[in-house]
Amino acid sequence: MAGHVDRAERRSRILRAAVRVFARDGVAASRVEDVAAEAGVAKGSVYLYFSGRDALLEAAFEAYAERAREGLRAARTGPGDPVDRLDALIEDALRLAVDDGDLVRTMMEMPASGHRGGPVPPGAAGLYAEYRRTVAGLLAEGRSLGRVRPCDVDRAATVLVGAVEGCLIQWIADPRVPVQDLAGTITGMWWTGLAAEGSR
Repeated sequence: MAGHVDRAERRSRILRAAVRVFARDGVAASRVEDVAAEAGVAKGSVYLYFSGRDALLEAAFEAYAERAREGLRAARTGPGDPVDRLDALIEDALRLAVDDGDLVRTMMEMPASGHRGGPVPPGAAGLYAEYRRTVAGLLAEGRSLGRVRPCDVDRAATVLVGAVEGCLIQWIADPRVPVQDLAGTITGMWWTGLAAEGSR
């Protein structure tokens, strides 16, 4: 059992080091030897747990996705009004940047990296789709309760997810952007346009 725990901890340490390297140097410029140096292990030790840089990136994405899906599950199945749950989902997505900034920086680079021929984890498109479906479902639920005006909920969800990600990208470019304080601004502007008359 102790050996299993040690292996799990070693893998976790290497993965955390990889995320720091990806965030600092960019995914495309990062090398396995850089990760090994950051983790304080031999290069060969990295290959005991990961087949290469792309496998490290996929594992980092899975860590990000697991954390993100906690917020998605709460938004879909949690108690309370769907509008309030959507507000909480936006807050959760932005809070992740504060809680684990290096991981978010790495994840935000993925779409651009893919367009340049770099690696994009195969689950990335699925996670975006899950966010859009969740937001669209909450909007549809809010519409059925008279809280949201008639709209194309799928398109509205795409725009809202884009607004949140746009704030994260600005924060990556300029860390002075108070990303953790923007949830209320996003939801305030959002509901000004989407709230049914007299619902807020």
